[in-house]
Amino acid sequence: MSTLEIRPANLNRRSLLKAAGLAALAGIAACSTVSVPTGEGAGVSSSATTTLAGIRGSAGLPALVPDAQLEQAALQQAGYMASRERMSHTTGWGKDFASRMKDNGVRGAAAENIAEGRFDQQKLFDIWMHSTGHRRNMLDPDFSRFGLAYVRDGRDPALRYWSLVLGR
Repeated sequence: MSTLEIRPANLNRRSLLKAAGLAALAGIAACSTVSVPTGEGAGVSSSATTTLAGIRGSAGLPALVPDAQLEQAALQQAGYMASRERMSHTTGWGKDFASRMKDNGVRGAAAENIAEGRFDQQKLFDIWMHSTGHRRNMLDPDFSRFGLAYVRDGRDPALRYWSLVLGR
């Protein structure tokens, strides 16, 4: 009678460590793709036209025109921030502001204001007007168009992530 012996196929220490390392990397990669739930989002440029016209008019500047392309870029960034629960001008996939604008077909000078909070649109502009850099962006005479959007946090509907993109 013969016996059958089963042996692991070359499972030496190096192979085991390599397999464990690959499994750990796969686990880390899987964690980084998990996204936080986000709530409703909207492009709201048309509702901000009067507010921005007032802000710019008080400085002797022409009103900004709502722009669908800039609104889409703003909505994209607001969504990214809501999914990561943090404000940022860059994204997790390595896109800085200039790269995002180029990817959205925005050419020429552009700027972005971002915010996070439990406030309405009027309070948002009040906050930005009391911040030197944000105010400078909104009053830049080189800009003629804008896009404004927000995305709500998925767990706290009162919390919104805002993005305003300004361009020529």
